[in-house]
Amino acid sequence: MAKKIIGRTEKVSFPDLDIFEIDAKVDTGAYTSSLHCHHIELVNGKKEVTFFVLDPSHPEFNKKKITHVISDIRNIRSSNGLTEERIVIKTIIRMCGEEYPVELSLSDRSEMRYPLLLGRKFIKNKFIVDVSKTYTGDH
Repeated sequence: MAKKIIGRTEKVSFPDLDIFEIDAKVDTGAYTSSLHCHHIELVNGKKEVTFFVLDPSHPEFNKKKITHVISDIRNIRSSNGLTEERIVIKTIIRMCGEEYPVELSLSDRSEMRYPLLLGRKFIKNKFIVDVSKTYTGDH
């Protein structure tokens, strides 16, 4: 299968999370993809997690509290070099007219410009990143 060319930023959707057309930063330096969430809480004997995606000020914020099965809890190094324990979920991402499985670590990215970071574990074998481009895909 030919790899699609994507830019340094793309619009993506998470149909299972009821989140559509949010901005993602493509980051080949990051291993794991990360989604901005808040009020992250373990429930059901630590088998599930509840959270809200995006901030209330974000245009796509839908006030929907999401409950999702936990895939893993692992130590992930953040952009400031510190390692923190994060909850990881598996879901479907819609990007460039296709749907793909993706692993997302849930973290507070409120200080970051983009609510979603797409890491190289997701990008690998699917896309080629052209940093001179932005928003290349059909949504």
